[in-house]
Amino acid sequence: MITVENLEKVFSGPQGDSTALKDVSFTVEKGEIFGVIGRSGAGKSTLVRCINLLERPSAGRVIVDGKEITGLSESQLRCARRSMGMIFQHFNLLSSRTVFGNVAFPLELVGTPKSEIRTRVASLLELVGLTEKAGHYPAQLSGGQKQRIGIARALACQPAVLLCDEATSALDPETTKSILALLKDINTKLGLTIVLITHEMSVVKEICDRVAVLDHGRMVEMGRVFDVFTAPQAEVTRSFVRNIADRSLPKSLIDRLQETQSASGNLIFRIIFTGPAANSPIIAEAVRRYDLLLNILQGNVDYIQGAPYGNLVVEAVGSHQAEQAAIDFIRNNNLRVEILGHVACHDRAVA
Repeated sequence: MITVENLEKVFSGPQGDSTALKDVSFTVEKGEIFGVIGRSGAGKSTLVRCINLLERPSAGRVIVDGKEITGLSESQLRCARRSMGMIFQHFNLLSSRTVFGNVAFPLELVGTPKSEIRTRVASLLELVGLTEKAGHYPAQLSGGQKQRIGIARALACQPAVLLCDEATSALDPETTKSILALLKDINTKLGLTIVLITHEMSVVKEICDRVAVLDHGRMVEMGRVFDVFTAPQAEVTRSFVRNIADRSLPKSLIDRLQETQSASGNLIFRIIFTGPAANSPIIAEAVRRYDLLLNILQGNVDYIQGAPYGNLVVEAVGSHQAEQAAIDFIRNNNLRVEILGHVACHDRAVA
């Protein structure tokens, strides 16, 4: 549906050239919700504006639904943009127009008959749950309601692609969840392809199928949300994940950890479980089978795209042979084990 190839964007200014995007390439499949995450200044908004050519790239190609839009003339580009709706962080509604008028505006611009406009707008207001607000003005709406109108307006020309530039950043957490649920519902009902720009990993985790991570204009990581979330490769990605799933060890444990095992030391390791293995009593079976005690120091379970993901930090109390046998058993049952170190028996780890 969307292919971006070797995209670059350089801005010129009084202080010289500034590179916002450098050699960015990715593909978004039809019907997918594709997230792009990065810190402020990473190039996220520039990227999404290059997809519909509100910003013309300095180099590279953008192909939407088989058509290379970077090679279109201005008149051809205006037609192509009808297949790409866009919603913004600050809604960009026309204050002098009613809710109905705001949603109708793009249809009026392309000469849609009034009878069709009435039918289309009524259907869109029903879709976003604001039929009763048709005669209201933007100043009479809450932030969440304004964004719902922004979504309805973006869908007016029946686009195949919806571009969302920080669409929930100005909203409170509860309203953010409702807007994300609406976007997911629209994606499912209409088969709409969505590109979602954000600086919040919680937003990506909520509805995206895949995610790309931007850092200083470069794409440093990309993959399924579950894979990126559970095994982040780039440091910037790990920092985003830590914001909602802190895996850092408590200081009281770090102070006691030793790299090598003393004669009377106990092993500290982390067990990471994902998918179906998370629902099996594998750890309990390891304890029973190998005569090993596991003292739980830290743990949590989360759900990403409906799949469980958790990690458990434990202190093993038993023989070295029992420790190794239990670890092998756990790994053989598709759980990951990370060895963290050892603590002296007389200095038992405390979380």
